[in-house]
Amino acid sequence: MQNDNLKAYLKLHLIVFIWGFTAILGALISINSEILVWYRLLLASGFIFFSIFFRKKSLKIKIKFLFQLIFVGLLIALHWIFFFKAIKTSNISITLSIFSLGAFITSLLEPLFYNRKVLWYEVFFGVLIMASLAFVLHVEINYFEGVIYALISIILGVLFTLINGKLIEKQDSSVITLYEFLSGVGFISIYFLMQSEITFAQFSLSFYDFSLLLILASVCTAYAFTASVKLMDKLTPYTVMLTTSLEPVYGIVLAYFIIGEKEKMSIEFYIGAIIILITVILNGILKQYYSTKK
Repeated sequence: MQNDNLKAYLKLHLIVFIWGFTAILGALISINSEILVWYRLLLASGFIFFSIFFRKKSLKIKIKFLFQLIFVGLLIALHWIFFFKAIKTSNISITLSIFSLGAFITSLLEPLFYNRKVLWYEVFFGVLIMASLAFVLHVEINYFEGVIYALISIILGVLFTLINGKLIEKQDSSVITLYEFLSGVGFISIYFLMQSEITFAQFSLSFYDFSLLLILASVCTAYAFTASVKLMDKLTPYTVMLTTSLEPVYGIVLAYFIIGEKEKMSIEFYIGAIIILITVILNGILKQYYSTKK
């Protein structure tokens, strides 16, 4: 069992590294956030459907379960829309630094989903993280709008991670993901129909954008998301979100080398971001220590 958990944890790190490219692809693709997410979900749904078809998995689910997946699909669609909005209104470094709050937010919400008490050190680390975030906002005030979008995105991301942690007990991860993604496509399509300023011309893609979308939809979405949901039957939502806190490290470093000068931030920003990341890691270490002791 320990060996299985180690394999799951190492696979999770690979997935988080892949997610580090997601922000970069989002910054490089020129279409707006809503259309980008619509294409991402639609293409990823196609890849997952063919995977299920060739593995001869059943798509039958209960109606009550379907409504739960539809709700999660809405959360996922909104999460990614706000994620790419954050990148396009600020940059990758700002967006991913805010995403390091994911583990802390999970530690506060997880007790509501799994009936446990909030721990004292989680509150302490929470205050420290908020102080560090305020410091980052103070020195990078020009990116305030992007910070708000990123905060909304990570809260939505935590919510669907916690819900999927329970749903994986009832169904195959690829089936769960397919219904969630198709629901996301449906919600965004309805939104497009209600917006008169959305035109067919905006859906046209250059070969460059289409190539990046294929990578985003296949490797960074269909594979990575389905695999992360499957890992929820071996790892807790908190462990998943804590490990995901390394995504800013991978993403910011990759963005600096791939995108360049636009991603260069002030020294104060990096100090604040590092404090947030260290705090999240210490939170995980203490949680593991008390869990082992208990």
